[in-house]
Amino acid sequence: MKKLFTTLSNIWKIQELKERILFTLLILLVYRFVSHVVLPGVDPNALGDNEKSGLLGLLDMFAGGSFSRVSILALGVMPYISASIVVQLLGIAVPSFQKMQKEGESGRKKMNQITRYLTVAITIVQSVGYVKTQVPAEAILLPNTLFLVLSTFVLTAGTLFVMWLGEKITDKGIGNGTSLIIMVGIIARLPVAISQEFSARVGSSAEGGGPVALVLEIVALFAVVMFTILIVQGVRKVPVQYAKKIVGNRQFGGVRQYIPLKVNAAGVMPIIFAQALMFIPGALMSLMPSLQGSWLIQFSNTTSLAYSLTFAFLIIAFTFFYTAITVNPTQMSDDMKKNGGFIPGVKPGFATSTFIDDVISKITFPGAVFLAIIAILPSLAVKFGIKQEFAHFFGGTSLLILVGVVLDTLQQIESYLLMRHYDGLMKTGRVTGRTGVPAASSNAAL
Repeated sequence: MKKLFTTLSNIWKIQELKERILFTLLILLVYRFVSHVVLPGVDPNALGDNEKSGLLGLLDMFAGGSFSRVSILALGVMPYISASIVVQLLGIAVPSFQKMQKEGESGRKKMNQITRYLTVAITIVQSVGYVKTQVPAEAILLPNTLFLVLSTFVLTAGTLFVMWLGEKITDKGIGNGTSLIIMVGIIARLPVAISQEFSARVGSSAEGGGPVALVLEIVALFAVVMFTILIVQGVRKVPVQYAKKIVGNRQFGGVRQYIPLKVNAAGVMPIIFAQALMFIPGALMSLMPSLQGSWLIQFSNTTSLAYSLTFAFLIIAFTFFYTAITVNPTQMSDDMKKNGGFIPGVKPGFATSTFIDDVISKITFPGAVFLAIIAILPSLAVKFGIKQEFAHFFGGTSLLILVGVVLDTLQQIESYLLMRHYDGLMKTGRVTGRTGVPAASSNAAL
């Protein structure tokens, strides 16, 4: 406990770090306050129980409940995330985007501008769909056409406002702003989930289990979080030796460094892609009622064995796919060769590229399997009688985002402490710095 207070005191002594943390908390407070403002022309009393499930429930969790509250921030930052993913994939497949990526700061600014324009387009389309399908007709107080136009404008402005808040946190705060906003939205649902689970176990309307079951659930949640941290932080260090150069009386190079190849290089993206495909059967049944009694019904039930196995298989496949398009062994080999580096025992050039590709393939498979296990844990938790709301925190996208964002933020705080010659956050198991292994980013967030 003394170590904790000492660390907090050291954080408070660093003026820049203190200002960044306070600024971040202020922006997050503004976001949570605005997220409770309902769309103009909507009667909040007529919304009733507007809770979502499935994919809509996941979006509602990421938006911190704004989606079900019909808030002006109902779409949250998800259109911006979608636009960022599209631009990222274009940077892999389209030569003109690849060229922009290699232009340095100017290319990054161009791609950011394209991302913003694409965000506006995606938000307008999603706003129209949201108003037409998710806002109850009895809650609308304005003529339909006027309400549609007004809501589309307000929802688009709300998403741009959230995007601006995220950029301000990234520039003047601590951590990745967009990821922190998503994390706050997820955490905002945790008290409600715990309250529901507590009522189900030991409350007046208890369904069984008692306090012992509740304690076991908390212990299991803690173990799952620790397991997720291991997956997110896991790396395979590939040694790289740099050639020694002597200029005059000075020696340059000749040092050994490491390439940290992550066990889960794809982050949370395989789960997002797999979930998008797993919602296709449900969409088909809603469009074609004749399919309601077909074999597709088992793939719309998130707790069924067929759903879990298919979901796990898709995650493993997408993990290999996304790792293959984001990690380029050939480029890594060329960069090492240009800088006079080589892997001991491996020839530079093609042999190095093949070696790195082989290592990535070997560590990606267990990473993909563990990622699939984390993804289906919420379904298993529901099978064991845990409430759906609380089960979301036992794995899946939400848990990976929480872990990734927290580690990324702790990494930045740790860096500030070590730069000022203070001890880090922990005596052992450094987030970064002394171990030389950086914490996972949230892209992890995304």
